[in-house]
Amino acid sequence: MCYDLEMQYRVPAEVEKIGKGLRDAGFESYLVGGCVRDLIIGKEPKDWDFTTNATPEQIQAVFPDSFYENDYGTVGVKTGAEDPRMAIVEVTPYRTESGYSDKRRPDSVAFGTSLLDDLARRDFTVNAIALEESKGHIVDPYDGQKDIKDKLIRAVGNPSERFNEDALRMLRAVRLVAELNFGIDGATAAAISENSEHLSHVSRERVRDELVRILNSSQPMSALVLANQLGILKYINEDLIRGIGVEQNQAHSYDVFEHLMRTMQHAADKDWNFDIRLASLFHDVSKPETRRKNDKGEWTFHGHEVVGSRVTKKALEDLHFSRETIDKVVKLVRWHMFFSDPEQITLSAVRRMIKNVGEENIWDLLNLRICDRIGTGRPKEQPFRFRKYKAMVEQALRDPISVGMLKTDGEHIMSKFHVEPGPRIGWTLNALLEEILDDSAKNTEEYLDNRTAELLEMADDELKKLGESGKQKREAAEDEEVRQIMEKHHVC
Repeated sequence: MCYDLEMQYRVPAEVEKIGKGLRDAGFESYLVGGCVRDLIIGKEPKDWDFTTNATPEQIQAVFPDSFYENDYGTVGVKTGAEDPRMAIVEVTPYRTESGYSDKRRPDSVAFGTSLLDDLARRDFTVNAIALEESKGHIVDPYDGQKDIKDKLIRAVGNPSERFNEDALRMLRAVRLVAELNFGIDGATAAAISENSEHLSHVSRERVRDELVRILNSSQPMSALVLANQLGILKYINEDLIRGIGVEQNQAHSYDVFEHLMRTMQHAADKDWNFDIRLASLFHDVSKPETRRKNDKGEWTFHGHEVVGSRVTKKALEDLHFSRETIDKVVKLVRWHMFFSDPEQITLSAVRRMIKNVGEENIWDLLNLRICDRIGTGRPKEQPFRFRKYKAMVEQALRDPISVGMLKTDGEHIMSKFHVEPGPRIGWTLNALLEEILDDSAKNTEEYLDNRTAELLEMADDELKKLGESGKQKREAAEDEEVRQIMEKHHVC
């Protein structure tokens, strides 16, 4: 059945050329899978896939500039396109699969079957649609277009059979919910719950890759909440589940689990980078084991960030994340409780925090704190105290106004002009600094040497007066820079 769903994106010429090449050689050729689904939805596809009745060897004969390095018959055809989304187009023979003894890969693959047989082995109806792009002809034996229209993820055929073939499909279902903002079919959801234990057979790398796509989606909270409801979140990480029902103090509107989900979702809402999203998911993961009641009967979580950084490290290592990602996310979790009263904190304390987390990570840490605040149920991202802390961070990071900015220094002056160490060197440098603050074009070695010669001819009292004037100007310029930073963050 074909529904009149408008395709907002055209198939690029580089992709059309692949389909035409196969048909000109006497073979069938259809776009299939996610790219067809996205075209129907109105999204621009991230990659392009063809299926055909040609064998891998026949595909390579049609496209000599191609490669074939897998057990599934997929040939990568180089298009020469500059756009990375279509630089390589994958072409896979029609195939059937049988036997899934490890719940991950087919024991045998047969090529050269029919298009309908090929579509029957696919995971979800929205991915089991084929398009003959030259004619606009759609083949849709499982009503995938209707499910797209109804915003529904439904397994092809018997869902338990699909999930027994490849257990990762269960996690892929909740990932598609997040990426497409769809719901999930009841029978498909029930089959996930019934077969969830099969995910224990899936490699941690494959689970990690699905988690990455979930976190990079627009609706990661809906996906992970659904994963928990279906009993598969524990196969991503069991520590996250420990926060369910763990109440917090009055500053929080939600239990630990929901707080983690809402914190992570705000990072997605702000379209912040993956590291912030991942740190948001784990930042309070160790509140359950550190929870205690104080003398007032209030819950406390002392040291949860320290314990949590160790738990996070173990979790990310288990999922085989890169060392770079692990190191950064663990730092963000470890130091996410940096915030204190800006009326009492000093710039030296701010500098110590920057040293702890790294200059390259400090703004991500501040953004994690914003997500943390929204995750508590508070409506305001940046109250005055937080804005003032940001201003102090910017102040600590800025290059100070000093004689170090000059294209000369004390050693150069003593060597070139044969001057003994003493206060005249400092007076000279401050006098030079005053001039370049007025006119930065003067900050050249030639000008400064000529001016230094003139200054050194002056008497002590005259040179001292110029030097002190330069020092006052530097201090005034410093004060003005700080004022502008405070004004920028609305904390004047």
